[in-house]
Amino acid sequence: MGALVGDTIAARLISHAGSLTNLAKYPASTVQILGAEKALFRALKTKGNTPKYGLIFHSTFIGKANARNKGRISRYLANKCSIASRIDCFSDFQTTLFGEKLRDQVEERLAFYDKGTAPRKNIAMMQEVIAEIGPQAGGGDKKRKADDAETPKKQKKDKKDKKEKSAKKAKKGEK
Repeated sequence: MGALVGDTIAARLISHAGSLTNLAKYPASTVQILGAEKALFRALKTKGNTPKYGLIFHSTFIGKANARNKGRISRYLANKCSIASRIDCFSDFQTTLFGEKLRDQVEERLAFYDKGTAPRKNIAMMQEVIAEIGPQAGGGDKKRKADDAETPKKQKKDKKDKKEKSAKKAKKGEK
């Protein structure tokens, strides 16, 4: 997550949530206003406008955005922070590639708001990272894919064998 928003902001988010695991459990809407609880509860009490950003306001992305797009970028950045925290918390090995690609996505979104060029989708970005990580992770992806492809065939064969055995037992029982 440090590759996405910077080490300082990532540390503040994790500290405010209590741990990386707690942060990973939060929805993106909570990550967006994390650190602005006082303003949120005041707004709810007075029926005013709720805050658009909390700790992620200090991100360079919010500073780069136009005044009318700050809320949108805040929401988008919170979504990416949520994804990054989940990857960091629950992945088997440590890598900054996901954070770097997510950062590229946020920069593409900023360009989209300014120029109209469409950003890449999450699935394309994730596939790029997995392709890059594959050799680093031991190259087990090809073997896993082969095992996954064989598993349904093997399950069907096992079911068919069980049916044939039960049919033979039923025939023996009739005679």
